[in-house]
Amino acid sequence: MLGQKAVAGVDRVMVDGRPLEPVQEKVSFLLNKPAGVVTTLDDPQGRPSVRLYVEGLPWRLFPVGRLDRDSEGLLLLTNDGELANQLMHPRYHVAKTYVATLDGPADEALLEGLRAGVDLPDGVLHCLSARRLHDPTGQGRVELTIAEGRKRVVRRALAALGRKTLRLMRVAIGPVVLGDLPPGELRRLSQAEEEALQRAIRQAAHLAAEEEATGPRTRGEGVPRKAARSS
Repeated sequence: MLGQKAVAGVDRVMVDGRPLEPVQEKVSFLLNKPAGVVTTLDDPQGRPSVRLYVEGLPWRLFPVGRLDRDSEGLLLLTNDGELANQLMHPRYHVAKTYVATLDGPADEALLEGLRAGVDLPDGVLHCLSARRLHDPTGQGRVELTIAEGRKRVVRRALAALGRKTLRLMRVAIGPVVLGDLPPGELRRLSQAEEEALQRAIRQAAHLAAEEEATGPRTRGEGVPRKAARSS
């Protein structure tokens, strides 16, 4: 009957004999993933997974991309399939920033090697930026930004340059920064962060199109204006 209203959670709306599913609110969250947690919702081996941090929420969230079990830091989770596909699109990637603690000094030779490009079996890794960070314990620490997501590529690049990674933390994905969020904590992205992330995706798409037309961009372009800091 015209003018009738359905009550969410009570009434079932049918169209041509089929139930009409309600439109779910699109949400995105940031998790500070602890080391030892796998980036899946279910793990056949019974290891701790990110499901631990999203159970009980009213949305069905999925991790965007991967962060290996031994690594920690910023992981995005969303129910927005379009956003997830854009962030993981193989033609272009939004820049990701990591902080690595090393078993040796982060000297200038290491930084130059990262900036020059590291030859790996599955292709050269080009860092958009690489810089040394101060560590009061005296361990070598380096912050590097890349625009791709190959498996364990940061650890492998550092190993190729003679450094073992003792700890690896992702501190930023494009304009979204981990900040001081404690390990294991989850927070929803603000509207400003979501809008900034969409702008970063559009910029990455534009740069990918330019590269196809004119060749690879100069190394260092596309790096966020404000470099992410380690927590």
